Amino acid sequence: MAIGIHGPSYGGPPPPPKVQAKDVRPRRIWYVIAAVLALVLAGIGASIIVMTVKSTVLETNRRFPSGGSQTFSFTQGEARAIYVSQAGEGRINCEIPQMRAGTMTRPDSTFQITAGSRAWARVFEVKPGSSGDFTLTCTSERQAEFTVGDKPHVGVAVGAVLAAIACFVGALASAVTISVVTAIRRSRHRRRLSAMWATQPQWGPSSPRPRQGPPTGSLP
Repeated sequence: MAIGIHGPSYGGPPPPPKVQAKDVRPRRIWYVIAAVLALVLAGIGASIIVMTVKSTVLETNRRFPSGGSQTFSFTQGEARAIYVSQAGEGRINCEIPQMRAGTMTRPDSTFQITAGSRAWARVFEVKPGSSGDFTLTCTSERQAEFTVGDKPHVGVAVGAVLAAIACFVGALASAVTISVVTAIRRSRHRRRLSAMWATQPQWGPSSPRPRQGPPTGSLP
């Protein structure tokens, strides 16, 4: 005797396909763009600072110790600055005995520059009344060295520092903004793709189910 019963089939549809990273928009290249833009802006800021520092030239090869003297060239009407390198504060005096015309003044603001491994601070500004080579003599209460260099343009230096800071802030802000916006938009697009693919049929039409009837077979 053969007995057969046709019942319903079991099992759900297969899971939707996994969303591939290459299908999500915007592309991940925007993360690279954010990093490159940040590096460029940071590099510009660093270059501004370096160029500003290098624009002030010191005659460090002609420096001399406290109590000594050195000859420097001066041009009428072109102001130059006297710099000192010493540890701590100390009373400083400088003289140019041969310069009969001109002025030597103490600046109202401070300015420091690093040349090599030494820090130099501006202490006096000299505006010569005549051109020529003049002997500079300086003394300090502390162990110190002196030299002459360009008069710094404080306003330009402050503007350059502010511009450099703006570049650094812009580098950070642009990198964070582009990265966050890209991540949010990619996440939303990934969810839309997952939802769209989940609603699409992932299998073919089912075959008609046979009609269920009473069991059939032969009796002995």
